[in-house]
Amino acid sequence: MDDATALHQASNRDDTIKTPNLLTRLLQVRELALILLIIVIGAALHLITGRFFTTPNLNAISLGFATSAIIVFGMTAALVSGGFDLSVGSVFAMGGVAAAVALRADLPIPLAMLCGVGSGILAGLINGLLITKVQINPFITTLGMLGIARGVSLAITEGSPLAQLPTDFLIYGQGKILGIPNLILIALITILIGDILMRRSSAFRQIYYVGGNEEAARLSGINVDRVKLGVYVLSAMLAALAGVLSVSRFTVADPGAGSGEELRIIAACIIGGCSLRGGKGTVIGGLLGLIFVGFINNGMILLRVPVYWQQLAMGVVLLLAVGFDTFSQRWQGRSRGKKTV
Repeated sequence: MDDATALHQASNRDDTIKTPNLLTRLLQVRELALILLIIVIGAALHLITGRFFTTPNLNAISLGFATSAIIVFGMTAALVSGGFDLSVGSVFAMGGVAAAVALRADLPIPLAMLCGVGSGILAGLINGLLITKVQINPFITTLGMLGIARGVSLAITEGSPLAQLPTDFLIYGQGKILGIPNLILIALITILIGDILMRRSSAFRQIYYVGGNEEAARLSGINVDRVKLGVYVLSAMLAALAGVLSVSRFTVADPGAGSGEELRIIAACIIGGCSLRGGKGTVIGGLLGLIFVGFINNGMILLRVPVYWQQLAMGVVLLLAVGFDTFSQRWQGRSRGKKTV
């Protein structure tokens, strides 16, 4: 190839990069578009129901997805790494049950909460080791842990909720600071820290490299197995923490809690910009996706839509989110192909 041809191709690439088409630009501002969509949906529901943007309803929505927001951080990391965690709903229940059992055994509240979170760390460690050392697919591994964690919760409680917990423990889920529920503050702090770490921390940035191109990350000196292990420990730990806080809010540890939570969290993260192929996504985007899903669920409740239709709607939202992700990946791949021609 002569210099004139090379220069011409370079010029074409520059022109393409400088003048992306409309769809490409929309894909690049996904979070902004999601914020606008959330506002539009909220406004529409308020016009229809007359009570969507009321303080009691917004408080109910916020408290409803506060624990889910904590799990979003871990799930975002898992999706960015190129995997996912199907066990978060069951680990959520197991963490709450473990903390309740410890509290009923008269352990100090901080130690009992640590027992709950520790059960999640153990589950995440098992997931991570099976995925990295035994090379079992994340889908199979976390699906297996879904059954194990749920089974442990049911076996310990014999299928019955655990109540009669210390009053001092309830402050974490029911208390307020300056009029803001503790649960919402904890969720916001977790999201803020998670987003900063994923954007700024060199250790967490490695997750993007692993998810983008695992082999290239390994050749560049990144300990891929250690990164993946850390991701699954983080995901399960946050799920268990959310479960402990949920018990503090509702005053009871239900072994059936968190059922289907994994699908809602995955859908929220994908809506917020995560990709099932890995290498993409932000914690703030996952939170916006969760708000979007929460608005839809709350709207259906206000409109008195039967609960089984709500489940159907959640499935449709998940399929649309995955379909949009697949379409955007193919479109961007085509655009990159055109730029290199």
